[in-house]
Amino acid sequence: MSSQDIDYSAHREGLTSEPHDWTMIRAANLVVDQHVIVIDGECPVEEACEILVKNNISSAPVLAPSSDPYHKTYVGMFDYGDLIAYMLIVLKKIDAPPPDELSGFEGDNRVEEQTFEIKELVRRAMEGRSVPVRLASDLSRKNPFYSVIPETTLLSIVEEFACGTHRVSVLAPNGDIQGILSQSNVVNYLYKNNSRFSELGPLLVKNLRELDLGSSPVVSVPADSMVLDALSIMSKNGVSSLAVVDQMGMLLGNISMTDVKYVMKSFRHLLLWKTCFQFVGIVRSEQGMDDGQDRYPVFDVRHESTLGFTIAKLIATKAHRVWVTDERGKAIGVVSLTDVLRVIATAAGITVNPIRRPSIGTFSEQSGQNSPASGYRSSLTPKNP
Repeated sequence: MSSQDIDYSAHREGLTSEPHDWTMIRAANLVVDQHVIVIDGECPVEEACEILVKNNISSAPVLAPSSDPYHKTYVGMFDYGDLIAYMLIVLKKIDAPPPDELSGFEGDNRVEEQTFEIKELVRRAMEGRSVPVRLASDLSRKNPFYSVIPETTLLSIVEEFACGTHRVSVLAPNGDIQGILSQSNVVNYLYKNNSRFSELGPLLVKNLRELDLGSSPVVSVPADSMVLDALSIMSKNGVSSLAVVDQMGMLLGNISMTDVKYVMKSFRHLLLWKTCFQFVGIVRSEQGMDDGQDRYPVFDVRHESTLGFTIAKLIATKAHRVWVTDERGKAIGVVSLTDVLRVIATAAGITVNPIRRPSIGTFSEQSGQNSPASGYRSSLTPKNP
């Protein structure tokens, strides 16, 4: 069952200023007073990265050049995953994706356009020329631009997040972005307000084993591997973080895509040739997390851990996933924000679709109508109760 098939009469709110049904909360209500950072598409990749670091954000929408101020087009999102893919291509650690791997696109024109953009990116980089961020937008193929209108329900957004989408932009009628909702935003909101939503309480006290969570395979890297190699493994496997383990598979730490910002700060590119264990120490020091306790005090849970405890760890670490360890401290599984949202969506009565690569096309607020704000299609449409 999808959100379109749910009987919304059971979700109607009474006359109260405080909502007690999370499924019917509108997207606009969750992005009030949010300040959105938008990057100009002609901005060089290095400057775009500085914008992310300066504003302490992990991604930002990229605005396409336009002579018409009333017709805004967003070419995509730019995040640290794209930066890593860009760095690896420039350093020739990975090849630019061939056309037959640019799957999920609607129509040959978009495939040809993307192929041309990647070739142009590589050519500019090899010539030592400035590379505009529009060429690197969604280079990792993990974070396309998805948009929703303000009236879209949180239930619809959770359904989309449960399929692997990481964030959606809430678009005003004039094409401006009112705010951005991410998986982290939504999980944080539901967790901190769970006392208002009665159906969430029983879910949070169940352990991971009961919910069939934490069995996903671990993608790890040896502690003595170079950071550059770790980033290559991360990019090739399409994951946002890696477990750093010793020779026995014991969890020593975690390297995530957002950690690359410490490489870009002051352009400390030599960090790429440090070992992963050294890099984890440097990152912890800069985060103020190196407090003399265990080497992995915040990134691991057990199968016996409750969902609520696991979510608290995700929030505390600002991570997209935590590692499941056994009694010896060996990494045996992983729980991601997508996993958490799949459980929440299922509990709300939605039959969750398999995790997929979002497709690119044209977003329309009404069937058959093009939105002036976005060159991408969103599968999220407002649901009328």
